[in-house]
Amino acid sequence: MHYLGQFPFCRPRRLRQSPALRGLVRETSLRADQFVLPLFARAGKKIRRPVDSMPGIFQLSPDELLREAEEAHKWGVPAVLLFGIPEAKDEKASGAYARNGVVQQTVRLLKKHLPGCLVLTDVCLCEYMSHGHCGIVEKTRNGRVANDPTLALLARTALSHAEAGADIVAPSDMMDGRVAAIRQSLDQHGFDDTPILSYAAKFASAYYGPFRDAAESAPQFGDRRAYQMDGANAGEAMREVAMDLKEGADMVMVKPALGYLDIVHRVKTEFGVPTAAYSVSGEFSMIKAAAAKGWLDERAITLETMLSMRRAGADFIVTYSAASVARWLKEG
Repeated sequence: MHYLGQFPFCRPRRLRQSPALRGLVRETSLRADQFVLPLFARAGKKIRRPVDSMPGIFQLSPDELLREAEEAHKWGVPAVLLFGIPEAKDEKASGAYARNGVVQQTVRLLKKHLPGCLVLTDVCLCEYMSHGHCGIVEKTRNGRVANDPTLALLARTALSHAEAGADIVAPSDMMDGRVAAIRQSLDQHGFDDTPILSYAAKFASAYYGPFRDAAESAPQFGDRRAYQMDGANAGEAMREVAMDLKEGADMVMVKPALGYLDIVHRVKTEFGVPTAAYSVSGEFSMIKAAAAKGWLDERAITLETMLSMRRAGADFIVTYSAASVARWLKEG
């Protein structure tokens, strides 16, 4: 549609002449309360171990993670998303659902000392499996990840997080049927008010490299393409979202964000449910590396990137830059 033909006296440039005028007609905004900060909880005390491939990001013991969450909360970040790095790993992911596992400890600590912070927990098994895959591996079938036997462990993990006090559980494993299994388990144990944020459209991606350093979760063999989505398939992403919503997801996530903004837009447009975009480790580290070289303005490019995700339709954004973005927005 050619709007200027219909409105011959309209000149959009007239509305760009000052910061106040541009602000008055701005269509998309960024606010601190639209961001979630991912944090890596490591078993132990007084641990603050830097992640080399993610400048400024650390593996944190629960006490140090509390400090990090408090700082982000001070700037207006309302929520954190927890990933766990256990003391030991095995082929049953025992640390994922242990009552005193590192995530469970951290949830209890946060809810006690920072009760106003929303605590989201990543529900997956890769950080806790000795082989690094997101489910039970069938050795007799060339290392295939078994879908249905994995569901019980995922449901058990989500329940343990809810029992510890998690506000939202977020399954990221991409097993078929996991939302239904988690919803049923939560409901049966009295956690029917605990929302599920499903990583409904999680693509197999090269953008995840630095995260695997941080979470110590790289697969020991093969890759995750047999259960994470093919980046070429937008229609399949819509079917995944529809399935998770039907099974009881309250919110859905698209991961990664930057290379999949079309998916973010389609999910929000077609389903209209609360939609998150996960700006993943590779996106974060690329900006950090370029900024360190002086090739990009870190603040300007980060804010522009976040704005693109909001413009695409994301209601909120999971990003390692959450605290920085909130501070920049407050400072103006």
